[in-house]
Amino acid sequence: MFSHVMVGVNDLEVSKKFYDALLGTLGVAPGFANKNRYFYRSPGGTFAISTPINGAPANHGNGSTIGFTAQSPEQADAFHAAGVAHGGTSCEEPPGFREGPGGTLYLAYVRDPDGNKLCVLHRPAKK
Repeated sequence: MFSHVMVGVNDLEVSKKFYDALLGTLGVAPGFANKNRYFYRSPGGTFAISTPINGAPANHGNGSTIGFTAQSPEQADAFHAAGVAHGGTSCEEPPGFREGPGGTLYLAYVRDPDGNKLCVLHRPAKK
């Protein structure tokens, strides 16, 4: 459905260090530069960070969340830990299993240095 997701950032190099560490836990290679942007490519899609083209400060969308897929709870925990260790902040509930209408999910939430809310989700195999 999507070709890519891009978020605005205010300090491109600080954000690159954050996302290199965060997405590295999911097996994604470090971002590659293209003008005022970095792109992260995987078989599941493309994620990008960019300073705003219009020169105005980047800001996050209230109520917005960008979700990534983890292969295990341990990978989700590593994602969360890498985010916090590289300038992000934990948000929502602590990483863990949640029960909902869609079944059991393992979720971990973190905000990047610019306040963008990120989630990593692991959906356990049904028994």
